[in-house]
Formats: sequence, C-alpha cells, structure tokens
Amino acid sequence: MLRKITLGAVAALALTGTAALANEGFEPTTTDVSFSFEGPFGTFDRHQLQRGLQVYTEVCSACHGMKFVPIRSLADEGGPQLPMDQVRAYAAQFDIFDPTLDDTRARTPNDTFPSSTMPNAPDLSLMAKARAGFHGPYGLGLSQLFNGIGGPEHIYSILTGFTGETKDEAGNTFYENHAFSTGWIAMPPPLSDGQVEFADGSPNDVKHMAEDVAAFLMWAAEPHMMARKQAGFVAVIFLGVLSVLLYLTNKRLWASVKGKKKHA
Repeated sequence: MLRKITLGAVAALALTGTAALANEGFEPTTTDVSFSFEGPFGTFDRHQLQRGLQVYTEVCSACHGMKFVPIRSLADEGGPQLPMDQVRAYAAQFDIFDPTLDDTRARTPNDTFPSSTMPNAPDLSLMAKARAGFHGPYGLGLSQLFNGIGGPEHIYSILTGFTGETKDEAGNTFYENHAFSTGWIAMPPPLSDGQVEFADGSPNDVKHMAEDVAAFLMWAAEPHMMARKQAGFVAVIFLGVLSVLLYLTNKRLWASVKGKKKHA
C-alpha cells in the first residue's frame, strides 16, 4: 500500500514538473483599459452598463451565471438604472424552481440572476474582484493605487486575447489566449464582431463589447462603488479639517507655556 502511494506521488510530481516546464517563461498579458469608473472620482457609465448587460444576457449567460446578484439592482441608482417595468420584464425571461410551489415559475426582481448552466463555467457575480490584472511591489500596493486591481482589465484581456490557435489534449480542445495564466483556455472565443446589436448604435466589435461587459461585471461585483467613493471623499475632507483644528487648538493651549519659556 505504501509503495502504491509513493509511486502515485512520484507520478504526480513528474506531471506537475512537466506542466511547469511547458509553461516556463510564459507571462500572461493584461491590457490596460481606461474605464470611466477608475480613479477616486470615477463613475459608472449608465449606457455602458446597459450595453454590458445586453452582452452578458445574449452571450455570456448561455454558460455563466450570476447567482449572487439580485435582479432588482438593475434599477438602482449608479447602475444600469433600468425602469422597473423593464426590470420585471427582464426577470420574467428566466425560470426558477420554487419549493413552495414544487414547480418552476418566472423570476421576479426579488430573485437573483440564474446560476451557471455548465459545471465548469465559473459564476461571474464577483469575478471582476476575484481576479487581479495588475501586480505591484508586495506590501506597498503602488500599482493597485494607480492602476486599480485590474479585474475588469483581466476580463477584457481574456475576451480579446484569443489568437485563433487550438490544440487537443486528452480529448479536450484548448484555445490559445495570451491573457490566461497558462496561455491555453478551454473556453472558445465567445465574442465576434457584430454579434450583438445595440439599440443606440454603439460600436459592436469584439473590443468594444468586451469593454462593455467587463464594466458591467465590475458593477455587478461592486454595485455600491460610487457610494463608497463618496463616503471616502467626505471622510478625507473631515479628517483634513479636523487635523487643522487640532493643530490650531494645540497652539492656543500651549501658547502661554511657550511664551514663558522664551522670557525665561
């Protein structure tokens, strides 16, 4: 028994070493995108979020879900801000099993987006925060301070990083992608030029659609980003004023003592 375990461990280490050698020297590339919500005063573009929602619904939702995002949030301020009647109509497109009815029913705004339909398709609810596209010196966070974590950029880079090359391994097809950690990904290119038609006539090539859906997934992962930024800005101003007041108070309290020392 011990001999079998030892042989299994050796074989696993050998396979790991082979995989490491195969990927040695490969560095995934992340494209920096100037999103409107970046920076301390950045805000989400409502129209871009609406286009991103359309791309997600017509393309991404075929495999990926967002089971942690309530559909009613589509009407929230700072998000896509859809009218409530449109939110109800959007929710009704999807079915959900209701245990109280012991049957399926149409979703309502109080329900969440559907789950992923494929076991190997990750949920996208928090994907924009779960991935980091930029890395700086550990412990300092300088790169993250100026560039952000880079989750939306990572998603954008994955969607636009396909080269068209494929390979077959163990009965599975892999697609070359310069933004993926190993350089090869099991997901085929999901976007193609003109795949989605926008009502406002916005560009619908792969790069623009990837940017729109990446922005939408950032909002899905951080729907209260604008409120958080506003609260942080107010806190900085308050602390700045408080520091000035404390400094002036300190000078006034110690003025008499310092004056006596000078005369002495």
